[in-house]
Amino acid sequence: MEWKLLQPRPHLQLHPCPLSALSKLPPLPTLAFPSIASFRAPAIHRVPSWDIHVVLQGRRVCFVANASKEGGAWGIDEVLKLGDEFRGRFSRALGKWVVGVMLLMSFSLALTNSSPSWALSEENLLFLEAWRTIDRAYVDKSFNGQSWFRYRENALRTEPMNTRDETYAAIRKMVATLDDPFTRFLEPERFRSLRSGTQGALTGVGLSIGYPNGSTSLPSGLVVISAAPGGPASRAGIVSGDVIVQIDKSSTERMSIYEAAERLQGPEGSLVELTIRSGSETKQLSLMRERVSLNPVKSRLCEITGSGKDSRRIGYIKLSSFNQNASGAVKEAIQTFQSNNVNAFVLDLRDNSGGLFPEGVEIAKLWLNKGVVVYISDSQGVRDIYDTDGSSTMAPSEPLAVLVNKGTASASEIVAGALKDNKRAVLFGEPTFGKGKIQSVFQLSDGSGLTVTVARYETPAHTDIDKVGVIPDHPLPKSFPKDDDGFCSCLQDPSATCHVNRTQLFSR
Repeated sequence: MEWKLLQPRPHLQLHPCPLSALSKLPPLPTLAFPSIASFRAPAIHRVPSWDIHVVLQGRRVCFVANASKEGGAWGIDEVLKLGDEFRGRFSRALGKWVVGVMLLMSFSLALTNSSPSWALSEENLLFLEAWRTIDRAYVDKSFNGQSWFRYRENALRTEPMNTRDETYAAIRKMVATLDDPFTRFLEPERFRSLRSGTQGALTGVGLSIGYPNGSTSLPSGLVVISAAPGGPASRAGIVSGDVIVQIDKSSTERMSIYEAAERLQGPEGSLVELTIRSGSETKQLSLMRERVSLNPVKSRLCEITGSGKDSRRIGYIKLSSFNQNASGAVKEAIQTFQSNNVNAFVLDLRDNSGGLFPEGVEIAKLWLNKGVVVYISDSQGVRDIYDTDGSSTMAPSEPLAVLVNKGTASASEIVAGALKDNKRAVLFGEPTFGKGKIQSVFQLSDGSGLTVTVARYETPAHTDIDKVGVIPDHPLPKSFPKDDDGFCSCLQDPSATCHVNRTQLFSR
């Protein structure tokens, strides 16, 4: 006899299911009542085997049987005709078995909890919701080398979850066992703040930050990936590669990027004190928080004069983030340029720290006639492929240059890698940041949320760029500007130190 205990319940009466209740049940296995145990019993009379379900009906346990036969299945009505035989063979045995299992469970749990609560509380259910979200979505199915199911059972027995704060603490403790800085729990207010950041605006100082990539030459602290153009940090001279040593006199050495982001954000008009290390220089800065608009695109038409066909009209697109407006804004810029007879494009992804993965995929498709955009992989290998058949393309053939630097991260690297590996664009600059993992955002029922690492990605050439980055084809002059005005002047003035020949810009 094979059986599986699904959900132990103590102190329950044992009865056969009344006929009136059974007649209202849909056919197995879509029972209206929860099955607390199930097993397969040996043959009785004409029936080769029985599927027996122990069903909880209020505080009573009853038995529902479904039987199979050659050429079809027996329904419950047919099984009931054999009820006398069934009860005679199994009722007492089942009763003894269920009572024994439940007494054993009751005794075992009593040893670990002097006053066990057999019904899951609202706090327990919220914890389980978070546990299930990670169980289904997390990329590492070893869960950092632990039994994820055993952790759940131990936590429900030992972690206090009497208040919402205690439940949040239990969820944070659970997430910490994964040892993944990008998988984290967010209380409702922080979750709303995260959502607002992908939807268009934040109140802060305009910094994107990350962890050092394991280089021993980098001091401890958090690294500036990018500073939003025109934001408080940018105006104060903070640039990519600078290290945040302290925030309001609190060391960042052991601070997560999410705690740091929360400290950097705050009420509009309030001040935040930063200690910044830039090269060998350390400086103290006081920045006023303001509403930083995340309009992701700036564009400029640059006319490069020449003789005859050598003249070029170059459309420069500066993409600063991948929020939910990004692909629409890039489409609009391309359309505007095409209406002005632009014959080449420059896509500037420098200091773009990423954002929404789907926006990155959509923006890559705008430039590709066909091909793979990105491979999504997990511990078992490639599990999904994002590609394009050209139906979304807007500029599949015009010369294209992409500018990158160490502040180019995440979704920006997906775009840069796709355009490079498909030989659609020439990359200029320096190796990108190297964040090759993808997170998804999940909202829990009380308004809190989780960001969970769900996959890693590979470029179309199957390059894993995590902690390595996308390698450009050519460097840029160190003096090459990051704003649209400066970009045009560098292309137009051959005597400028930042000058790049327009032929070089689009040749391999």
